Amino acid sequence: MPQRVATCSCRQLMLRTTEEPLRVSICHCHACQRRTGSVFAVQARFREGSVVVRGNATQYVRKGDTGQDATFHFCPVCGSTLYYQLDSVDGLIGVPVGAFANPDFPAPNISVFEECMHSWVVLPEGIEHMD
Repeated sequence: MPQRVATCSCRQLMLRTTEEPLRVSICHCHACQRRTGSVFAVQARFREGSVVVRGNATQYVRKGDTGQDATFHFCPVCGSTLYYQLDSVDGLIGVPVGAFANPDFPAPNISVFEECMHSWVVLPEGIEHMD
């Protein structure tokens, strides 16, 4: 069984999963740009039952560009977002791929909210495009 470990910057908050991601996506929406401080976010989705979280997290709920609520769980010490849950996708947990700090992590297979994508961003070949 594969195991992947994601941590916040100070490693107080940790997440372990025992399965491969169901989906790895790039999101270009403005909310993700603000959350990450970058021009897009890359995240992996896992079934909730395959994830164990250790440490203390603070929550922040916001409305996404679709109007649905998203609950972000972040470290109260260093501020890193470690995982999130979308009201529109029950039973799944999203994890920013950078929290795994693993260059061998699977590449994204879908790109969303491309209407917000910066003009200089180049996407991987063969990626699925979704508005």
